Formats: sequence, C-alpha cells, structure tokens
Amino acid sequence: MEYIKDFDLMCAVKQCTVHGPSPIPQEGEYGKITDCSQISAFSHGVGTCAPQQGGCKLTLNVKNGVIREALIEVVGCSGMTQSAAMAAEILPGRTLVEALNTDLVCDAINVAMREIFLQLVYGRSQTAFSKGGLPIGAGLEDLGKSMRSHVGASYGSAEKGPRYLELAEGYVSKLGLDAQDRIIGYEFVDLGKMMKLITADRVAPAEALTRATGTYGRFAEAARTINPREE
Repeated sequence: MEYIKDFDLMCAVKQCTVHGPSPIPQEGEYGKITDCSQISAFSHGVGTCAPQQGGCKLTLNVKNGVIREALIEVVGCSGMTQSAAMAAEILPGRTLVEALNTDLVCDAINVAMREIFLQLVYGRSQTAFSKGGLPIGAGLEDLGKSMRSHVGASYGSAEKGPRYLELAEGYVSKLGLDAQDRIIGYEFVDLGKMMKLITADRVAPAEALTRATGTYGRFAEAARTINPREE
C-alpha cells in the first residue's frame, strides 16, 4: 500500500470507540451486518430507464446473500421486455454484489436492483419483521392464481374524456355510460382465467371467453356501452 509523504509523517492516534455497524432488522431478528452473505430478505425495488420511457418492479427473495428467486415486471419499450427475460435467467443464484454488477442492458432493471439493494442493507425489506422471512416461491404470489402480471392502463384526453383499458379485474372490453355519458361501470375479461379454461380445462375458446367475462360497477344500468379502444 502506498502513502503520500505528508500522511506518512503523521503520528498514529488510537480510536476510542469502535462499535461496528448499527443493527438492522431482517426476517424477524436484529443483527449487525458486516458482509452481504449475512443478508436474508424478501423485498421489492422500482426503477426507471434514463429517459423515463419505461419502469421495472423487481422482487427478490435473498437467503444468506444469494438471490434464490426473482420476479421482474416491466412496462415500457420492447427492449425492456427482452431484458426482463435476461434478468430471469441471470439473477437467481447470484450474490447481491454480483447482481449489482451484472449487465442487464435495461437501465430500469439496473436501477430497481440498486434500490432494492439499499432496502436490504438498511433493513427496510418487506420481511424485516417477519420471522424466518418468506419461502422460496413467494414471489409468484404477487401474480395471483392466474400467474399474470397486473399492469393497469387508462387513457384520457380533454376532448374525448377517459378510457379504462386494463384494470385490476382484467382487460376492459366495454365501458358503461349513463345518460350524461359518464362512466358508471365496465365489462372486463379475465385473460388469465380464460387461458386456463382453454389450456388446462379444454374449454372451447368462445365458451371460455364467456365464462371469463364479468362486469364491475353499475354496468347493467348503463344507458349505452362503448368499446374503449374504438369508440
């Protein structure tokens, strides 16, 4: 190790207090973390790419400093979708330090990785106070029974008003309007349920569509209905 001359001429002074890092909560216990291999936590991080063209929600389940599972949910450009596929292959099995220094191409995923790392090392994870944390596979529970990411999408303009396109229940196929053309409900298709009916239960597509269709609000009372994508 090399020192500058002025530094080398300084006398040594004893440090009186060396108490180490502050303890942080993780998986129901407090402890002083001095190495990434001591970190076990389940949490989420959110990031955007440089021009804010897209965003990523990253969910990691970390045990003893190693990523055991990763859920990558993205909205944005097509390149981000491809990067999410890369991340699903690259991140599991990596240490936290390796994951921070992995080229995932998409800025949004890299930023999400950085943000979730900060949560973990500062004891701000979702499982900070959950004894034993969450089992491997818990990341899939965010997707629900249909194993489908729920990305909401709505649009509105001053001239034409609002359009609900995809909400918590699923793909919005019709908007119900009252006599004053205000939205009072909508018809939706649960695409996850429909695909399960077709692929697993061998239901005919037309019947599956009917069984996966539902309504929300006062749709039955609508004076008229419109297709939010065409009308």
